[in-house]
Amino acid sequence: MPELILTKHFGTPNLHTLPGYQSVGGYHALKKALEEMQPAQIIDEMKKAQLRGRGGAGFPAGMKWSFVPMNIPKPRYMCINADEGEPGTFKDKVIMENTPHSLIEGIAIACYALQIHHAYIYIRGEFVKSYKSVQRAVDEAYAAGLLGEKVMGKDFKLDVTVNRGAGAYICGEETGLIESLEGKQGKPRIKPPFPAVVGLFGCPTVVNNVETLAFVPPIIENGVDWWLKIGSEKNPGTRLFSISGQIKKPGVYELPMGTTMKELIYEHGGGMRDGRTLKCVIPGGVSAAPLMPDQMDAKHDFDTMMKLGSMAGSAGLIVFDDSTCMVRACARIARFFAHESCGQCTPCREGTDWTYKVLTRIERGQATSADIDKVTSICTNMAGITICVLSDGCAAPVKSIIKNFRAEFERHVTEKRCPFPA
Repeated sequence: MPELILTKHFGTPNLHTLPGYQSVGGYHALKKALEEMQPAQIIDEMKKAQLRGRGGAGFPAGMKWSFVPMNIPKPRYMCINADEGEPGTFKDKVIMENTPHSLIEGIAIACYALQIHHAYIYIRGEFVKSYKSVQRAVDEAYAAGLLGEKVMGKDFKLDVTVNRGAGAYICGEETGLIESLEGKQGKPRIKPPFPAVVGLFGCPTVVNNVETLAFVPPIIENGVDWWLKIGSEKNPGTRLFSISGQIKKPGVYELPMGTTMKELIYEHGGGMRDGRTLKCVIPGGVSAAPLMPDQMDAKHDFDTMMKLGSMAGSAGLIVFDDSTCMVRACARIARFFAHESCGQCTPCREGTDWTYKVLTRIERGQATSADIDKVTSICTNMAGITICVLSDGCAAPVKSIIKNFRAEFERHVTEKRCPFPA
């Protein structure tokens, strides 16, 4: 059995409470950091650990922390991205609802390393249970002296504010999140300047994902050498895989980075339902290009997925079987991005909606072969030229699906109907 880290103590009575979390060694890592380590030493340890961001981009957390200027008079802030809106992804909510104190401990260690005195947890508005769980944990931490004027009695102050979003997918983009926290419309900013220099309230800001920060305490507690023995080269540690779709055992599984697609789907996910066969898999939330059945021996890590023309993203696997109409799936993906576009960039605002409308015509058998090429052209021309990557998130899976399932699109055109069941 692979070593579990974040989910190791799931099933412990009242793990979501402070006493439950402390019963399994909770906050030992924070105590170690405050008493035995200097802030710069913690950043150096995180660099050595090569902890890559679990939110989607896979950027090394320690390197991101090192970008924050420490010698300027402005305050520094931390924003925790708990706005888990990527379809197919539901692992952060598992952490927030089952072990919220692991997140708070990770925040406290990171803030001590960067000498940050105020952190904001930005939670997706629909996650009511997650919000209540995290807010309760924050209140417990304040009452126990783990947050506030003197963290664990040391000369370090840290306040944590829990903020609820309003259901906008775009606020999962770090600068859109910052804009929303400032009370503005959640529209991404042009970069540079990057948040590490000019972020929340115009001050240096670090934005990290929930899962990323939850891994900080075990790394500090057990050491870098222990962490580097888990996972694959340049992709150490475990991560939480959200597996959904037409499989027998959908759910969240903690496994080493580099676990193969085949193992994820057939061993942990239980394989295909009702004796069906695999058609394709989206490996990292709907923004990722699908992988085909002959690619299932590939390791699921950031570097391998990139080499295959897809991305590990948020590790949200969506599995499709042979009964799926890929044109319909493609149209639904485009509809999501068209709905969630903030509208400030014309290629995204117009391109995502146009893509959805043309795909809908194809799915209904009301299009021509030229419309298939038109969709590819639209996607090509709206990728890589907008402020954020929402339009790219639409273009990548749509272009890949058309490339791999062109015959299916042509069949909709020639038969003038969808050949798959409703």
